[in-house]
Amino acid sequence: MRQESIRKGCKMIEIKNVSKKYDDINALSGVSFDMPDGQVFGLVGTNGAGKSTLLRCICGVCRPDSGEIFIDGEPVYENPDAKKKVFFISDDQYYYPGSNSEEMARFYRTMYPETFSMDRFSDLMNSLSLDKKRRIQTFSKGMKKQLAIMLGIASGCKYILCDETFDGLDPVVRQAVKRLFIHDMEEAGVTPVIASHNLRELEDICEYVGLLHKGGVILSKDLEDMKLGIYKVQVVFKDSASLETVKNNLKVISEEHRGSLVTLTIRGNRTEVETVISSQVPVFYEVLPLTLEEIFISETEVLGYDFTGITKQ
Repeated sequence: MRQESIRKGCKMIEIKNVSKKYDDINALSGVSFDMPDGQVFGLVGTNGAGKSTLLRCICGVCRPDSGEIFIDGEPVYENPDAKKKVFFISDDQYYYPGSNSEEMARFYRTMYPETFSMDRFSDLMNSLSLDKKRRIQTFSKGMKKQLAIMLGIASGCKYILCDETFDGLDPVVRQAVKRLFIHDMEEAGVTPVIASHNLRELEDICEYVGLLHKGGVILSKDLEDMKLGIYKVQVVFKDSASLETVKNNLKVISEEHRGSLVTLTIRGNRTEVETVISSQVPVFYEVLPLTLEEIFISETEVLGYDFTGITKQ
């Protein structure tokens, strides 16, 4: 009874040991992690990692073979009260043949009668200069993606699940969409879940990230927590002996040489890192922030996975 009462008080998406198989293919294998409420969650993985399948399970379109998914403490499958909190934007959103944007908005208003705002939808479409009366079949790929996002935002749903949503958007629209997500998080408590195989795409918006590979979850962490204890240092030593001293006294994950400039990725306490390096009296050194790609590479190397090419699509 205590565990059940705790779950009903949860404000997040909980994924509990979820598995899903298609014929002989394990799309998901015992996936377990939480998507915290009120944060932009990035779901990252290579193509075929299981991202789309997991999103379809979260919104209740697919039923897991085993395991459970809860939305704000309620099981999602065959549960209208839980499903009405979720809007799913697929990689290839379906639109009725011959329909225009306004007609699709009216359709979604019947799906989300309590929360969908036609006024908000019209304002969003006007801001992007999209004609509500134009047939969707004449839209470009990017325009169709924009429409799907506008429908999702206008739905008023608490959770917006985005499957490769930024793929096909030009840089200006991409930044506008990110600003819309941030605005709705602050004003309406929306939680975007953004799945992508492109780490750089998510770097400036995600606060919490989960990494999938071959149907399993490798890690799920707060992005700021990932940055603690991992540092990238660019340094020019006076001689090779200084570099060896640093490597013998610190946990160097990787090193790269470009002429006399050495770039080191190091695990440890920042004070200790700087103390050891400065003790060698280098010609120059600088501690730099890590990119999301570098963070994941360092995390996954510890687990024995190689993701050095995850964003080099």
